[in-house]
Amino acid sequence: MATAATLSDLGPRDFLGETDVLLAIYADAMDAEAALLPGRRELMRRHAGYPAFKALLAKDAAADPGSGGGQVLGFTYGFRGQPGQWWYDAVQSALDLAIGPALTASWLADCLEVAEVHVRKDQQRRGTGTRLLMALTDGRTERTALLSTPDRDTTARRLYRRMGFCDLLTGYSFPGGSPPYAVMGAVLPLRDRVVAASLPRSASPRA
Repeated sequence: MATAATLSDLGPRDFLGETDVLLAIYADAMDAEAALLPGRRELMRRHAGYPAFKALLAKDAAADPGSGGGQVLGFTYGFRGQPGQWWYDAVQSALDLAIGPALTASWLADCLEVAEVHVRKDQQRRGTGTRLLMALTDGRTERTALLSTPDRDTTARRLYRRMGFCDLLTGYSFPGGSPPYAVMGAVLPLRDRVVAASLPRSASPRA
């Protein structure tokens, strides 16, 4: 069942001002240890300065308007991927070996990096993650979207597959050591396959 949530854009300055709240949601969704959060904070600060940065916040729409706009349920952000960014360079090297330079270039040459999509655990499976991901990618000029996610069956992994993301690389550990990740990619614009399947054929944009 969809939750009552409102989405709002965050510019880089507002995004950095919400870092404590966003880190709390990240830690909850990812079961992240407290010792990892300072590094994540620095990463978010750096990402806010990347080209075509976009961030969105989801808040409880049912809250009293006088309470400050409601509790934060989740967030997402991304930016244009390009050489010189740590994630981009690491993934490019790994994909070159796995699928070859030509196919790697077709995925990375004009891509949106979806850096984070997180929803509080007690608010998952209510449509908020879908809405955040669709809003993040809506109207983007990039041809593709790429992301990395833990390489196991999770709510997020199922969401990405439903939205058209496919596995480009699995069992991948980032430089410096990490649990296994999957790198996934999709051609933009994204499309919610569950919603599309429920539409009359004449209402489908690809009918």
